[in-house]
Amino acid sequence: MQVLIYLVAIVAANLTISHFGPSATMCVAFIFIGFDMYMRDHLHEKWHGKGLWVKMLGLIVVGSIVSAIFGTGRIALASFLAFLLSGLVDAIAYQLLYDKSRAVKVNGSNIVSALVDSGVFLTVAFGFMPVMILMQWGVKVVGGYVWSVVISKKRRMVLRDENMGNVQGVNRKSKC
Repeated sequence: MQVLIYLVAIVAANLTISHFGPSATMCVAFIFIGFDMYMRDHLHEKWHGKGLWVKMLGLIVVGSIVSAIFGTGRIALASFLAFLLSGLVDAIAYQLLYDKSRAVKVNGSNIVSALVDSGVFLTVAFGFMPVMILMQWGVKVVGGYVWSVVISKKRRMVLRDENMGNVQGVNRKSKC
């Protein structure tokens, strides 16, 4: 399910850019790409030690193909190349940071991969625009950070609620 959500966000980003053009890149970078960067790292963590590199490469290939199918013209090519290169860079950076805290791994790898993604996507899709690349890079890093905070907070709340249910269940059993 998480892989599907990840791929849907990529398709939504491509369709939005294809429809609205460069004016939508900052919103797409913050919402969709920031989310995708977080999810890519989440999957990296989930797959660690379980065929990680094969699964990550598979994710990159499938994401690239889906991006090419749903993109149009240069957007498809730009998305394919950006997805492929930033995914590889992210996987390597995340692995190098693997012994660090989750927040450092997620956001540290995103800093590097977001720069690659922004540079490749914008240059191929619309031409070399250094200021736009730097702006989009910053927006993606902030978007990835926001998603990491929001999703981590939600995960902690779910775990806390599950633990509270277990504690209450134990207490109820002990009263009987």
